[in-house]
Amino acid sequence: MVRRRVSVIATPAGSVATVAAQAATTTIPIVFGSENDPIKAGLVTSFNRPSGNATGVYFLSGGLGEKRLGLIRELLPRADLVGLLLNPNNPLADATTAEVRAAASAVGQQIEVLHASNSQEIDAVLASLLQKRASAFVLSPDPLFFTRRVQLVTLATRYGIPAIYTSREFAQVGGLMSYGPDLPDVWRQVGNYIGRILKGAKPGDLPVMQSTKLELVINLQTSRAFGLEIPPMLLARADEVIE
Repeated sequence: MVRRRVSVIATPAGSVATVAAQAATTTIPIVFGSENDPIKAGLVTSFNRPSGNATGVYFLSGGLGEKRLGLIRELLPRADLVGLLLNPNNPLADATTAEVRAAASAVGQQIEVLHASNSQEIDAVLASLLQKRASAFVLSPDPLFFTRRVQLVTLATRYGIPAIYTSREFAQVGGLMSYGPDLPDVWRQVGNYIGRILKGAKPGDLPVMQSTKLELVINLQTSRAFGLEIPPMLLARADEVIE
């Protein structure tokens, strides 16, 4: 892209792509959508005045592991073993593991931490959850999992393992439940900044936007397939119920 001298590089799938873009150019504007704190990730020096050639949207997705664990336990209060699926290459993996382990320990929940960094490992991990007789699993946010959401949902359904996912896109393809950011809203904000840059704005003059909108989506068709009854209080808190 740098050799082609594109006008803007958009990296809406996390900080890893943004770091790669910043290593390739210091002049072409970069607009990111990042689930990692962009200052801690080294993408910008300030939220208000990013400086450099990058700006974008910081959306809350990491740091929600404890909440997702709580929601799946609300649905399955007698769950013996709950899996936590992460991509070990994700910058948030260690922090998410520590967060969920602490939350599980506080309520006496047994947790199995599992890693997958490609499609084949996803297959193996879901099969291992079946062998371990896990009651459910919590998915951690990662671009790999988002692109493999049909695979994840299909395997979870095949093995009869309820799960809570990271965004509505999983529930829309048959996932039982999701809790996370409104990603289409994030992409709209990224697109807005791209438009402003194409009209002459400089990335360093555009403050990093923070998107804190979160949504709970429940797929009732999937819950019926699992033979699960969604508690009324949980159902009442859902932002969307898929029939």
